[in-house]
Amino acid sequence: MTTAPSNAATTTGRHHPHSLSAVDFQSASSGVAAKAMRSELSRLANAIQDAKTRRIYQNEMDHFYSLFTRYLSEKSKGTKLDWDKVKEPSPEQIIPYKDLPVCENPELLNKLAVLKLNGGLGTTMGCVGPKSVIEVRDGMTFLDLSVRQIEYLNRKYDVNVPFILMNSFNTDDDTMRIVQKYGSHKIDILTFNQSRYPRINKESLLPMPRTPSGDISQWYPPGHGDLFESMHNSGILDRLIAEGKEYVFISNVDNLGAVVDLNILKYMVDNGSEFLMEVTDKTKADIKGGTLIDYEGTVRLLEVAQVPAEHIEDFKSIKKFRIFNTNNLWIDLKAIKRVTEEKELNLEVIVNNKTLESGVKVIQLETAVGSAIKHFKNAHGINVPRSRFLPVKSTSDLFLVTSDLYSLNHGELKMNPKRLFQTVPLVKLGDEFKK
Repeated sequence: MTTAPSNAATTTGRHHPHSLSAVDFQSASSGVAAKAMRSELSRLANAIQDAKTRRIYQNEMDHFYSLFTRYLSEKSKGTKLDWDKVKEPSPEQIIPYKDLPVCENPELLNKLAVLKLNGGLGTTMGCVGPKSVIEVRDGMTFLDLSVRQIEYLNRKYDVNVPFILMNSFNTDDDTMRIVQKYGSHKIDILTFNQSRYPRINKESLLPMPRTPSGDISQWYPPGHGDLFESMHNSGILDRLIAEGKEYVFISNVDNLGAVVDLNILKYMVDNGSEFLMEVTDKTKADIKGGTLIDYEGTVRLLEVAQVPAEHIEDFKSIKKFRIFNTNNLWIDLKAIKRVTEEKELNLEVIVNNKTLESGVKVIQLETAVGSAIKHFKNAHGINVPRSRFLPVKSTSDLFLVTSDLYSLNHGELKMNPKRLFQTVPLVKLGDEFKK
């Protein structure tokens, strides 16, 4: 007895069970890539002799692997954002700063810690080392100004607000040497390192480093969305909670407008909000900044990298998206502990393509701290005055803050009251002044 060949149906030309759809092919490829990545990460971990160091390394690589598999999944299934569901935030989701009650109880400051994101280098402005040690004003650096602000706060109100720096492996050594000079100041300074993830070879989808101590150029700090896990893993989170701290105010170290605001702190305490994001009105200079949106009734951060190509102009529109994220964030510490320990965090993956000096194309997978807003209770935005957003990203920005447009008072920059317009002029220096 002769049996028909199992692929007899192919002779009709209508069906081929062995041919894979594009989606199936992507899924199969993703599975192979995930397995190969897991194998390489295990090999790297097993090369570490010290058991404690190996455990810390494995924990870090587990988080990296989770990010990598989500990247593969999104790559094979396409973007998850449904543009038709992107709505402007409701009035309850964005509270005007002017509507906040005035705080007359500085005792609340004893519940607060201040954290600066200090992982960046000053390469954009042609500097070597941490960006935070660039001189900004009157011989003082970004760090000096921040320390002076917190020290003044502690002395003025007789409170103890600790100052925390989240460094990267790029900035940690230099920062640790520099903070020693603040030893005699009335301020507790704590530091911890964010994770160190391996860059991914774009062709092979395998980690670039061949050993755990591979060349520094083969590793990267994975964006400030890593803050929650790193804060938890470092022990800083538990320490702050044990010391009676309940809230943390987070901002970029180069945002000179991000000073402690008692009214926002009081509002947070009174309303039981676990996460507040300071937003401000968008101008034509801010079209790339992330914005808060309403997505299926939940407030979410929308970054330009998540926007489908055909809707980029909509995203840049000042009419539809009128505010943007300053990255000044107020978060409940116990809520951070909850979302990290219960593995609730699922931050949008930001894919950063780079080319190394060797010409090898690599991928960096990053996350943004603000995108965690969807995981916290009673989270929303506060529309703050533009004065709370004064970032120094370029020499043009530096030119502004060193000018007499601003005066310096206890480490805080205030716009000169003699200026007729309380808006910041747009300054663009030529390429010869870029460094």
